[in-house]
Amino acid sequence: MENKDHIKGWGIDADAKNDPTYPIKKRLEKKDQTGKTPEQQSKFVEVLTSVERPSISAVFGDSVPPSGLSGRIRRFAFEYGEGAFLHWLPLIFADRVNEIEGIIEDIKKGAFPDILSERGMKASWKYNKNGVIKKAVLFTFVSFVAIKLLSRKN
Repeated sequence: MENKDHIKGWGIDADAKNDPTYPIKKRLEKKDQTGKTPEQQSKFVEVLTSVERPSISAVFGDSVPPSGLSGRIRRFAFEYGEGAFLHWLPLIFADRVNEIEGIIEDIKKGAFPDILSERGMKASWKYNKNGVIKKAVLFTFVSFVAIKLLSRKN
């Protein structure tokens, strides 16, 4: 084995008494001497898992299982590893789609959401009128261009 004594700080953590985390390691080792794995949380709904770790984690959220179009987008995203854009970008998009699905679901139930208040538009108008106007102009321009491009005949 190569001698690495010439590297400043090499092997500083080799001595357990000089390891700043040693006391807590010792305490943690004493806490669970049974060696038993905690009981797995029961799964009552679909839980998406990473391709890198196909088993479900010990604890997971199950209040909003994947459903509808946003659920299909999430299932697509989980076909890719967590280091890929095709994992994270669809998940962000699925959140936006899920927001629209929630609004549609509210309207179906007869509860019309106050979207402007929920999105903070009243506060934005009160404290940042220029920003709201810029966003409205940009949204109008982008919408106009999109409609023109989509309605153009080839």
